[in-house]
Amino acid sequence: MMVGMELLDTLIIGGGQAGLATAHHLRRAGLTARILEADATPTGSWGRYYASLTLFSPTRYSSLPGKPFGGNPGRYPTRDEVIAYLAEYAAGLDVPIETNATAISVAATGDVFAVDLADGRRMSAASVVSATGGFGRPHLHALPGLDTFGGVVLHSADYRSPQQFAGRRVLVLGAGNSAVQIVVELADHAHVTLTSRTPVRFISQRPLGVDVHAWLHWSGVERLPLGERLAGRPVSVLDAGAYRAALAAARPGWRPMFHHLDAGEVVWADGTREPVDAVILATGYRPSVEHLTDLRGPDGRGPLDDAGRPLHRRGVSTTVPGLAYCGLEWQYGFASATLRGVGHDARRIATALRRHLTTRTVDRQTPART
Repeated sequence: MMVGMELLDTLIIGGGQAGLATAHHLRRAGLTARILEADATPTGSWGRYYASLTLFSPTRYSSLPGKPFGGNPGRYPTRDEVIAYLAEYAAGLDVPIETNATAISVAATGDVFAVDLADGRRMSAASVVSATGGFGRPHLHALPGLDTFGGVVLHSADYRSPQQFAGRRVLVLGAGNSAVQIVVELADHAHVTLTSRTPVRFISQRPLGVDVHAWLHWSGVERLPLGERLAGRPVSVLDAGAYRAALAAARPGWRPMFHHLDAGEVVWADGTREPVDAVILATGYRPSVEHLTDLRGPDGRGPLDDAGRPLHRRGVSTTVPGLAYCGLEWQYGFASATLRGVGHDARRIATALRRHLTTRTVDRQTPART
C-alpha cells in the first residue's frame, strides 16, 4: 500500500495473538484492515519468554478463532509450539501484515486516524485497534535498595534458562504463575528463594481429574464480563501438585517480603541478612500504549488515565471514538489476555467497530438540516 492512497477501515497496532484474532474477526465483519507489527515476525511477545515456558491450558482450549491448535487436545503446548502456531495462523490470514513496522504515535483529525511509523511513513484509517496486549512493558517495582544493589537485577521477561544462574544465590520476587514456574526450575541449579508480600495461592489444575479449563468452558464462567469487578485482585497459581509439593519441601523455599537490599545482601524483616547474587522480578507487566500518548478525542480528552492505563469499557475507548483495544488483562473477563480468551474479545471489538464505521458513514450521508 502506498501511503496516503488508501483509507483502511482499521489499522491494528500489534501482530501478536490479540492483533491476529482481531484481524480475523474484522475480515469476517467485512472490514478492511492491516496489521503493524514492530518485531520481525507476527508472534507477539512469545519469542521473548523463557525457553521452558509451558501453557497452563491444554491445546483444546488454547486456539485462536478459525484454527485449532492441533495435536493431542489434552497436552500443554510449549513456548516454541505457540510461536509456530501463531506464525501459521498469521500466514493464513486474509489481512496484510507489515513486520518491523513500529507505530510511534497516533493522531485523529475529524473521523480519520493518522498513524506515524518509526521509519517516517504515515498510514490512515477510519479506526484503530491497539493490540499490543498487556505484556509489552515489564513492570519493575521500586524496591528499597534495588537501585544500589550490586548484583544482577532482571525482570522475568529477560529470564531465559536456569543455566545462566547455575550455582548462584538467587531471589525471585512474585507469587504468580511465572514466578513459581521459574523458581521451581531454578531450584535444581541455584540456591534460590521465592519472596512475596502474600503467600502463594494455588488452584488445582485438574479438579476431579478434569482440567480446570474444561470446567470453566462448560460452565461459561470464562465468558462472563468480570473484568471490571475482579481486575487487580491477587492471582493464583494453577498447579497439578508439583509446584505446591516443591514449595512445601522448601525446594525452593519461600519467605515473606524482605525489608530491603543492601549492596550484595538481602535484609529480611526480622533483620537477618543473606548474600544474594541476583534478583529476578516476576512482577507483571503494563500495557505498551506509548503510541497513544498524544492522541485526543473530539472533546480534548486523551485515551489514557494519569497512570498511562487505557480508558475503556470492554475494549472500546470511552474517550476517543473509533479507538479500541484487544489483549488487555481483564479487558472483559479473566481470560482476556490469554491465547484461549482473546478471540472472544476480538469478536466483540470487531462488532463495535463495524457499528461505529456504519454510523460514521450514515452521518456523512445524511444532509444537514437548515
